[in-house]
Amino acid sequence: MDETDLEILKVISDMGTDSPSDIHEATGIPESTIYYRLNNLRERGIIKNDLYDLDLEKLGLGITIIVEVVAEYKEGYHKKIGERLSEIEGVSQVHFTMGERDFVVIAHIPNREEVERLISDFEAIEEVQRTQSKYTITTIKNEPRILSTYSLDTLQANINGSTDSDGSERDDT
Repeated sequence: MDETDLEILKVISDMGTDSPSDIHEATGIPESTIYYRLNNLRERGIIKNDLYDLDLEKLGLGITIIVEVVAEYKEGYHKKIGERLSEIEGVSQVHFTMGERDFVVIAHIPNREEVERLISDFEAIEEVQRTQSKYTITTIKNEPRILSTYSLDTLQANINGSTDSDGSERDDT
């Protein structure tokens, strides 16, 4: 991936469109190059899909619940339990974490009655010891297009090898 690929991805993220003509207008990159680059990015698995952003409130899934899960420690438990948590209806994110909680799970549900069902489904997993849930009252920011939260300069610095994922200087020699 080079700076041109990154510029295309950043525009897609900022504008919410993958239209080659719109990307061309924003960047000046020829449309034929954009088509080629997008196909290449899909083949390499960098672009995974072409999903649309949805208004969950209008779809009747306006309650966001954050559930912290404590599970029984066993060898490789995070994969098994993480997969089982991710299969529960309404769950959109499962994160294996460090600290006092083993997992943080994000779910989108239609009503308060579904909270009881959701928690029961979590606790039906044998290795789950306890859960702690939080309702989201107001969502301040929920940006699914992560690249729009970064400047192009920062993204380019990361792909050019100036820093590693932990922020330290990278030596690719």
